Amino acid sequence: MININKVKRYSVKKRFSKVKKADFADSPVRGRSFSAFYNSLPNILKVKELRATAESIIAARRKKKAVIFMAGAHVIKCGLNPVIIELIRKKIITCICLNGAGIIHDFEVAFQGRTSEDVGKNLASGRFGMGKETADFLNNAVKEGVCSGLGLGEAVAEKITGSRLRYKNLSLLASAFKFKIPVCVFAAIGTDIIHQHPSFDAALTGEGSLRDFHLLVENVCRLDKGGVVLNFGSAVILPEVFLKALNLARNLGNRVKDFTAANFDMIYHYRPAQNLVSRPVAGAGNGYYIVGHHEVMLPLLAQAIIEKI
Repeated sequence: MININKVKRYSVKKRFSKVKKADFADSPVRGRSFSAFYNSLPNILKVKELRATAESIIAARRKKKAVIFMAGAHVIKCGLNPVIIELIRKKIITCICLNGAGIIHDFEVAFQGRTSEDVGKNLASGRFGMGKETADFLNNAVKEGVCSGLGLGEAVAEKITGSRLRYKNLSLLASAFKFKIPVCVFAAIGTDIIHQHPSFDAALTGEGSLRDFHLLVENVCRLDKGGVVLNFGSAVILPEVFLKALNLARNLGNRVKDFTAANFDMIYHYRPAQNLVSRPVAGAGNGYYIVGHHEVMLPLLAQAIIEKI
């Protein structure tokens, strides 16, 4: 039978404690500025990672290192183009990567100031994705641009910039084109609504995406010693593309280490965790995975950066 009186104990004062009162949040105060609010957050867990990500981006900008912003199309549908455009204007983002749906929603915002159809409703009748203006504009932009030697992103960005679209000031691609920020678009054949239309050219789309892949490799080389790669909301395509771009850059003899990789998404996904946050920075760099809704997390991160640059 055990003798509980023989239990070995020690003073809690001599024990290491992971949480200290100095790390606690401040009490809420009415009328507080953003900087004061940001500083009032607890210096614990994901707040520490958010702050570390912001500081890494600020440092990368100062050292003229790459800040690669990758995003799934949901980020655009959340109304975040103005936030991203401001990061472009402030010379914080140096390269943008989108999937095929990104250019669709960006065009529709520029064209009519709204996007995102009711998939369930239109799928029942076969109308889903059959909007003619979106397909014709983008597919023709790809044909013209890729045939003239451009990548997929630049082809669409140039077309939107030269158009008379009513809301093109809200276009992420047009803003990037204006400030000479490369946009890389990675299409997976069959995933996007414009692939259903007779104007779609798979060969030119593939060629344009390949050119963008090579362009991304060039930008990945600039991550070395202080760059940052961010991924908002792409669970498969962009993390996979980034991993291959990083590998190709290293295979060609480029040293690409000691950078920060941060993934932001609403839930935890395997590929971003492994192909962005873990494997690329193993042994040399920092990786962060922050869970939260884009419409909250991206403005929070952006404001934290802009307050300090």
